[in-house]
This record gives sequence, C-alpha cells and structure tokens, in this order.
Amino acid sequence: MKPICFLLLSTSAVFAADAPKPKPKPEFQYQTEGIQVSLPRADEPKVKAFGPETIKAAAKYLDDGAICWVREKTCVNCHTTGPYLSERPALARQLGMPLEEVLADFVKTVPAEVKPQKETEKDGIKYYGGSWTSIWRSIGLAEWDKHVTGKLSAHTERSLQEMLMRQSADGSFVSYGEVEIPHITTDFELTLQAARAVTAAPAWLSSLKDPELLARVEKMKAWLRNAPPKNDFDRILRLQLAYYMPELVPQPQRDAALSLLSSKQHADGGWCLRDMSALNDWHFKMSDTVVKLISGLPDAASPESDAYMTSFAIVLMRQNNVPVSDERIQRGLAWLKREQRVSGRWWMQSLYRGNYSYITYIATAQAMKALALCDELH
Repeated sequence: MKPICFLLLSTSAVFAADAPKPKPKPEFQYQTEGIQVSLPRADEPKVKAFGPETIKAAAKYLDDGAICWVREKTCVNCHTTGPYLSERPALARQLGMPLEEVLADFVKTVPAEVKPQKETEKDGIKYYGGSWTSIWRSIGLAEWDKHVTGKLSAHTERSLQEMLMRQSADGSFVSYGEVEIPHITTDFELTLQAARAVTAAPAWLSSLKDPELLARVEKMKAWLRNAPPKNDFDRILRLQLAYYMPELVPQPQRDAALSLLSSKQHADGGWCLRDMSALNDWHFKMSDTVVKLISGLPDAASPESDAYMTSFAIVLMRQNNVPVSDERIQRGLAWLKREQRVSGRWWMQSLYRGNYSYITYIATAQAMKALALCDELH
C-alpha cells in the first residue's frame, strides 16, 4: 500500500511519476562471475608508453569482453563477439589462441538444416531478417578455420549456405532496423562482410559446385561491382573489396578510394568515422536516438580523430600494399600508440548508444588488427 502522503502530491508530480524512467547507467561494460570490465570513459588515463604490457592488456580486454558476452547474453552480435571472432583468430601468433568458448557459442547457432528463408517488407524495404547475424557468424567461423585449424569445418560450410539464403534478389544483403555505426550501416558494407566470409573460408569458394549457391555468389559479385556508393564510407570500402575480391575493383577505383581516404587524415595523424558520411546517409532508416546523439556531441561541428577509423584506415592501406614506412601509416600508428588507455582499450565515443559504449570494443579489435598488419605486436 502506498503511503498516505502520495495522495497529497501535486498533479505534475503524479504525471512525472507515471512517465517512463530513464534506464540507470550500467555499472560495468561487461560482467560475469569472476570478471568485471569497467565502463569506458573519455577521461580514462592514457598509457605512458605503448609496449608489450599494454598489448597484453588489450588482448585481455578483448578476451574478457567476449567471454562475458557469451556467458551472459549468448548471442552473435556486431559489436563484441562478432569483432572478436572475426579478428582475434588472425592474432593467435602474437596473442595466443582465441577462446574456444566463443567459437562454441557461434557453432551452436548454426542451424542443423539449411532452409529457404522468408523475405520481409517494411516501410517499402524488402529484407531477410537476421541477415547481419548470419553474416557475422559466418565470418567468425570462417576466420577460425582459416587461422586456427587451417581447414573448412562442416559448421562453417553450413553457416555460409544459410547466409546465402538471406540474400536479396538483386544480390545484396540488407539489414533493416536501427543503425549501429560502423557495422550495420549501408547495404554495401553488409554485403562486403558477406564477401569476406565466403573468401575467408578455406577452399570453400574454389571448390563450390552447387549451381544455386554459385549463382548467388555471382549475383553478389555483380552487385558489389556495380552498386553506386551511398557515402564516402562506401567509396573507401572499395579498398577492402579489392582485397577480398580484386577482380571486382579496377585500378582507377582503387586509386580514387585511396586518394579519398588520404585526404581525410587529420593534422594529428588520425581519421574520424564521422567524416565518412553525412549523418542521414549512413542508413536508409536513422532513428531519432542516433541522430540526436551524434548531432549533440561536443565536437559535432568539427569531429575529432577516433580509434576505429584511424585503425581501419591503416588496415585498408596495408591490405592494398601501402608500405608500413609510408608517412600516412606512420602518423596513424603514432596516434594509436599515444591514445591507448591504461585498461588496454582504445576509447571511442559511441555513435549508437552512449550507455555501454561498445564501439570502444570494436575500435580496440580494429586497432589490434592494424598494429598486427604493421608488425607492431611484439
């Protein structure tokens, strides 16, 4: 029973009590029994010097975040377990073996039988539900096979087949819903991730015989070759497409993409993800939450360098044979080394939701990939 004094509250107070209360700020970014990972924050101290101990701290952050997610959430996603399994297997030589518990969590989501999927339409957009989950699962399983076992597994093959069942009629992969920059953005970005999955799986593409699957792969290639870019992010992603499927990107397109990427490097040596697109061009459906968050950031008028885009720029250049000694890469590496935080991670402002700041995890995974490609993880 409510106390009598409740009846004496003013009308405005009653209405306030009925209004939905904001969710309390979480205490930790990741948490499970025996592991607590603090929330990322902009004022976390930076490392005094980048080196072996800070590399170990970054590896621990990635492992801890992934294992917490598996034990507490048990779903494949684009911001924690997705980046973990897509990038961590390639770092086994430098950081030790990736966690088999994360692999097992992915494997159990692969359907026992591949069936045709049902297309959905909403607001005039046709799409297959769960396409991005299927793609991220397939990338992670394929990268594990490539870098850990060295051979194609039955579950990876089945995951790739199931993924292709979610392909749209034009050859693309479409994700409907709230944008999560940078990993659920344009159709080109998502379809490129699918291309990565089929090329990473050991010998899968070269040995593919199934006529329907071959036709789907060819349709995906044709779409990627001809799709008009939605924003500058799509334009620079041609560099990554050139790495996965070089036959799809002629040299003039590569040169133009590299020139565009180079032109966006900041004076401090870094790059910024927000420079890559007008706010409303990231996705065909931008939620008010995302628009208000990004447009309300203190540096909205002149965005500062960030860890994800700086790392990704280095990755793209290295994947396109730009030497480590190149001034652009050296300046980017210097930015990364001085921006690492004492927890091991690279902090970054969320461009999706500000509560857990999972983009910090994505940025850290990408930073470790960039450093590895420059032989900096000693």
